[in-house]
Amino acid sequence: MASETSVRKRLAVVLLVVVLLGAVPTGVAAQSESTVGGTVVVEEGETIDDLEAVAGTVVVEGTVTGDVSAAAGDVRIESGGEVGGDLETASGSVTIDGIVAGDVDVGAGNVAVGEDGTVGGDFTAGAGNVVVDGTLEGDAAIGAETITLGEGASIAGDLRYNGDLQGNTDAVAGSITEDSTLGFDIAPTLQPLASWLVSLYTLALNLLLGAALLALFPRFSDGVAERVATDPLRTGAVGFGVLIGVPILLVAAAITIIGIPFSIVGGFAFALVIWIGIVYGRFAVAAWLLGYADLENRWLALVIGMIGGAILAQLPFVGGLLNFLILLLGLGALAWGLYAHRRTPGAREPEHRDRIGPDEPASD
Repeated sequence: MASETSVRKRLAVVLLVVVLLGAVPTGVAAQSESTVGGTVVVEEGETIDDLEAVAGTVVVEGTVTGDVSAAAGDVRIESGGEVGGDLETASGSVTIDGIVAGDVDVGAGNVAVGEDGTVGGDFTAGAGNVVVDGTLEGDAAIGAETITLGEGASIAGDLRYNGDLQGNTDAVAGSITEDSTLGFDIAPTLQPLASWLVSLYTLALNLLLGAALLALFPRFSDGVAERVATDPLRTGAVGFGVLIGVPILLVAAAITIIGIPFSIVGGFAFALVIWIGIVYGRFAVAAWLLGYADLENRWLALVIGMIGGAILAQLPFVGGLLNFLILLLGLGALAWGLYAHRRTPGAREPEHRDRIGPDEPASD
């Protein structure tokens, strides 16, 4: 049994490491990269051959000598960033403030070519809204509800469009032709679709983190759920205090030169604590509600809590408010539990339990 528990905990540690690596911004270090991540970044000064990414956000600050293909919530070619080949993406939004030497073929909710943005090849976009304030050196074919040409726009070739064309039409050196075959009906659906993809990715990360926490710290996790169920007002108040107090301490520490490194590291650590608080809060609230139905399985509570929180995140205003309150509960229970654990440092986790609740035996 001890050996089995040891293996289980080692697997949980590996799982936790994988989750943390998947959640942090990912710098692209390979010559040619295919990657999945929350945020994928080609750093300033970095050069790679090609980039294929599925992510919440894709940012190019450095150089991609080949093509960029991405499905993401947000794709940004920053000022100073350069794509030597083509850019193909289906995204919630696309912003080009750097250089794309090849063709651009995008489907998005919103597309913007900034004043410093340059597209060397042809520009094809299906979107809800398209703003061109930079340079398009080839032809442009744009289907959008609204197409805006800014004062800084320059289109060297022809423009074919479908939608409401506004702004500086003198920026087009070639012909301007309205083409009803250019569709944009699907474009407005891309932004919510990308949002749902990001939400599913976040849900998967939250489930993996929650599973690792339950496997590594079963007794502590049960204690978190019990605190939320027995004293939610005080627990939420503690969470609010932590949420306000810790950033104040970090800012105060940053005032001194010696405290700056502490403040930076503390900021990252606090972000991780916030994430754990979100996961614990959703788990604890689900466990609390399941207790009324005499269903006291921690794994069921984890799944229901994470799915419920993801659904709430899609609801305007009310969902955000409820998730904030859940965060306060989770953060407060986490802080309370860590304080109690510090006062009793000899406490050990039991090997394994599936049930949670006050009527549960103290050990298996």
